[in-house]
Amino acid sequence: MVALLCALALVATACGDDDGAAPPTTTTTTTTTESTSTTVDPAGDPDDGAGPGEGSDPDDASWPVPEWSTIDPAAAGVDAETLDELAARAESAGSDCLVVSRDGQLVGEWYWNGTGPDSERESFSVTKSITSILVGIAQDQGHLDIDQPASDYIDEWVGTPSEDVTIRNLLSNDSGRFHSPESDYAQMAFAEPDKTAYAIGLGQAHEPGTVWVYNNAAIQVLEAVLERATGTGVGDFAEEYLFDPMGMDTTISTDQAGNTLTFMGAQMSCRDLTRFGLLSLRRGEWQGEQIVPAAFVDEATRPSTELNNGYGHLWWLYGTHPDDAAGDETDSSAYAALGLGGQYMVVVPEHDLVVSRLVQPEADGGGASVTEILPILFDDLVVD
Repeated sequence: MVALLCALALVATACGDDDGAAPPTTTTTTTTTESTSTTVDPAGDPDDGAGPGEGSDPDDASWPVPEWSTIDPAAAGVDAETLDELAARAESAGSDCLVVSRDGQLVGEWYWNGTGPDSERESFSVTKSITSILVGIAQDQGHLDIDQPASDYIDEWVGTPSEDVTIRNLLSNDSGRFHSPESDYAQMAFAEPDKTAYAIGLGQAHEPGTVWVYNNAAIQVLEAVLERATGTGVGDFAEEYLFDPMGMDTTISTDQAGNTLTFMGAQMSCRDLTRFGLLSLRRGEWQGEQIVPAAFVDEATRPSTELNNGYGHLWWLYGTHPDDAAGDETDSSAYAALGLGGQYMVVVPEHDLVVSRLVQPEADGGGASVTEILPILFDDLVVD
């Protein structure tokens, strides 16, 4: 199954994970579902004294504990007509779900194609942003430092040109590890039983920090780094320290050797994807518990290399407005976790927004990509 999903990535070789569109398909009946909910005040502030999100009040923050609370768009300061436009775009593009939250409450959610709030989908490279947060948690627990050589854990690289590649290089996609479309999207897809071994075994093409390449195989190396540093399988580590504390049902696929995939593979619902977005919006805090340090979230969602100011640590970055350059560190910026075929979770800190969408890659009819909806999120959706 994983090999089949990876093979689908062949169609995205030229366009990456963001906005490649497939032919449109017919969408079935739309349903909107509301949940019973509990709203809980946070027990404390992030570890640097900042509030949970740029525009939110830490004394009046909502949390989906145990379930999401819903709020009328007008009460949330959201324009209902614009919200409907977003939903219409998502529906016409063949989406399975769209969830929009503001300040920790749902202002709208839609499901199509027989899906519902608990329906899980392959999120593809959205998984990379989850991997980023897992590295941040492991660093906070003292298992690793992102500035140390990955070869401290990848013995196979000791004495090779890859010996000086740091964990930070792997997170930033400037590792200089070998990459080709055939290797990244075909050979690794069918590299069974052990995708991690395949990724580790590739050579070094460039000096670390000199070339930026979106490199699935290099990111899969983080599976070995995390497992060897923590002594725990990455899936188990994610469940214990990320998914369970947040009430997420998400799981991550493994290869035939039992290695958790770190470049794709997270099976999740739109609601869980939005929970993950809320964690990043709240700078790593979850109902008073600091799941991952605020400083790491800040660093991960800012430019990680001068080679690409639109990329952080496995997060895609956007400007304070679509017309601005990405990653202005003096202002909060929108950022996103993106996956093949139109999967995304977008965070707009200025407006306390999280917008999540999942879609079958072959069904994405276009018109609802991140770049197409960002002007709406920045300028039209929020009215106060």
